Amino acid sequence: MFDDEEDEGFDGNLNEDLEKFEAYLKGDAIGFMDSDRLEALIDHFLINNQYTKAKICAEHAITQFAYSPLFYLRKAQAISALGQLKEAIKILNQIEKWEAPSCELLLTKASIFSQLRDRKNAIKYFTEALSLSEPEDRDEIYLDLAMEHANTGDFKKAVSVLKEAIANNPHNEGAIYEIAFCYDQLGEYEQAIKCYSDFLDENPYSFTAWYNLGNAYSKLEDYEKAIWAYDYCLIINEDFGPACFNMGSAYLSSEDYSKAIEYLERCMELDGEDAMALCYLGEAYEQLNELAKAKMCYSRSIELAPALPDSWLGLGIVEDLEGNTEEALTFLHKAAELDPENAGVYHVLAGAYEKLNDFDAAEEYYRLSLNLDPADEDCLSDFLQLLSDSSLLEAYQFITSYKQENEQNKIAGVLEVNILWLMGRKKEALSLFEICVEADREKAKEIFTINPDLSNVEEFVHLTEE
Repeated sequence: MFDDEEDEGFDGNLNEDLEKFEAYLKGDAIGFMDSDRLEALIDHFLINNQYTKAKICAEHAITQFAYSPLFYLRKAQAISALGQLKEAIKILNQIEKWEAPSCELLLTKASIFSQLRDRKNAIKYFTEALSLSEPEDRDEIYLDLAMEHANTGDFKKAVSVLKEAIANNPHNEGAIYEIAFCYDQLGEYEQAIKCYSDFLDENPYSFTAWYNLGNAYSKLEDYEKAIWAYDYCLIINEDFGPACFNMGSAYLSSEDYSKAIEYLERCMELDGEDAMALCYLGEAYEQLNELAKAKMCYSRSIELAPALPDSWLGLGIVEDLEGNTEEALTFLHKAAELDPENAGVYHVLAGAYEKLNDFDAAEEYYRLSLNLDPADEDCLSDFLQLLSDSSLLEAYQFITSYKQENEQNKIAGVLEVNILWLMGRKKEALSLFEICVEADREKAKEIFTINPDLSNVEEFVHLTEE
């Protein structure tokens, strides 16, 4: 809004005028100043966040140049920064009665309405400002406009506007980040990938675009391509901590735990200790069975962020792996308390209680977990095994009812096949298994993992052959 290099042209006068103004604040006369010098003085105060001084100076300028809309505009900008938003709008409305609004006035008005959370008027005035703006300023106005659309929940419109911002200035990193956020909200990760790929064709050295491309691939769980994108990001900017963190996370999801450790440690070298990075480090060490290191990472993560449930969960899992299952329950219950909607925590709790032979508690937590995430195949398999150990009939009754209510859990039918076979209802089992194969051959083949003995039964093997 202001030229932040205004001091260069008025350097000598500005220092002198600043001294005069400070004396004026103490009660001395300031004398006459021409309008350019007063404008430079006010702009200096605004740029340096000295809004009270800017307001006083603007009011003095108005006494000398009462018919100059510029000084009224500067006063409105100063008092809006001081929180007097409605008063600032009144001044701007008055200026519009005197002359056609300038781009700067419209932007000021849009900004004030944005602060007032009046999204409709903010969008109106940012849009009007675009038609009066200089080409080199439009990308920032588009960005402001897009953020208003995003604040209304209209992410599709925000994306459309952000594409204009990037077209005007391919190096506007704010627009690049914002479009990633909008695509994330829309769940349109394929579109995000296309957008960033097109952008990188013209701007291959934008490390932020490579970073966001990696994020989009990660959301699609295509970790190989995510790692490829993060790698290019780090080639361009090797000290970009967020890319190191996300690279470590992607390697963790890809089960390359040594690489995950390398990048998570690099992230903390660059940006300092981070609770989530330590939690992921703990998980990587846990998977490598380096339990002492895992426990140390989880504990340090909790010190930094006591409300982070993942670290309490990780610490509980490590205690359980070390044979301290009863002690583990304290940490697991803390994780559940912090994140009561996390189905995975209840699944782990169920397994811990099952290990302690507290089958009633185990059943309670298996049911809690499945109520929160009915599609969790591992939890369903574990719970059905618990029921089967006690009563095949109870297990069968549960799985038939569950399958009807939760069609999204693709393993349910295969588990029912196994229960039928174990109950001796072999003809029904084979008939149902044939249906499972027709629906999803690869999923049906998991029957041989659930019950390895069935790999020796010719009828099952034959049905799964291509």
